[in-house]
Amino acid sequence: MAHTVQDHQMAQPQAAVLSLPPSGQAKRWTVLDSLLCGALAGAVAKTVIAPLDRTKIIFQVSSQRFSAKEAFRLLYCTYMKDGFLSLWRGNSATMVRVIPYAAIQFCSHDQYKRILGGYYGFQGKALTPFPRFLAGSLAGTTAAMLTYPLDMVRARMAVTPRQMYSNIMHVFVRITQEEGIKTLYRGFCPTILGVIPYSGITFFTYETLKKLHAERTRRSQPYSYERLAFGACAGLLGQSASYPLDVVRRRMQTAGVTGQQYGSVLNTMKAIVVQEGVVRGLYKGLSMNWIKGPIAVGVSFTTFDLMHNLLHKMHQLGYFTH
Repeated sequence: MAHTVQDHQMAQPQAAVLSLPPSGQAKRWTVLDSLLCGALAGAVAKTVIAPLDRTKIIFQVSSQRFSAKEAFRLLYCTYMKDGFLSLWRGNSATMVRVIPYAAIQFCSHDQYKRILGGYYGFQGKALTPFPRFLAGSLAGTTAAMLTYPLDMVRARMAVTPRQMYSNIMHVFVRITQEEGIKTLYRGFCPTILGVIPYSGITFFTYETLKKLHAERTRRSQPYSYERLAFGACAGLLGQSASYPLDVVRRRMQTAGVTGQQYGSVLNTMKAIVVQEGVVRGLYKGLSMNWIKGPIAVGVSFTTFDLMHNLLHKMHQLGYFTH
């Protein structure tokens, strides 16, 4: 994702390659830059689509049939009952989760690209399709494993009234005391199973579109609107492929407050299909995801790339001392 010599050496003009920081300087700053840019990218993207994300989760964990009309009615009723800011309820928990998640995901993606490039003999060149997909999957898996309890807390806050949980720490304390610490990892398996195709497809699609763009236009850097379009395509494909597992994950995470009892991933999926059907159950809210998903992924990738480029320019101009 970061615009380094490794990512674009084949597509960049020679002048652009020479203008990048020396390799020692690039290595010194890559991890820090990726962490910072990834954190900002995730925070901006999730804040933009927070009301839609909360609405989607509420439908995912209930047996209520989803429609655009019902989704709008839920948003409107929430606004009238609890005020405008209530549409972002749970966003603080989202930020606590998404900032480290996005930072780890983007940073580890850069590192996995470098490692896989050396392993497959593509060091300094664009990765072939399979390593490109693998780097994205490994990045998403790494981030999900390290931040999962925060995702669990965020889901609980999104579907419960304000009186039940006062803040993030209150969620942790009540879940641990009333349901046991293992509950913080309920839904972990479907999360990892969903992250592998989701992250792999999104990073693969975005990187591939940027590579094809550079080869056809001879421009090393896409315009901002082109980045948004590439990210939107990546998000659309990735979320469509992994959506049923996202529904299963949310059901398992919120079972303690919805009164449902779910066991394994397969049992949860079977129960949803029996009670609600395949399309209306496992794909409930997918149409809303087709709206919010591309927006979130497009904003995230664009923010990351633009911030990374800005930091590289600041390094070159000597704004940072080593």
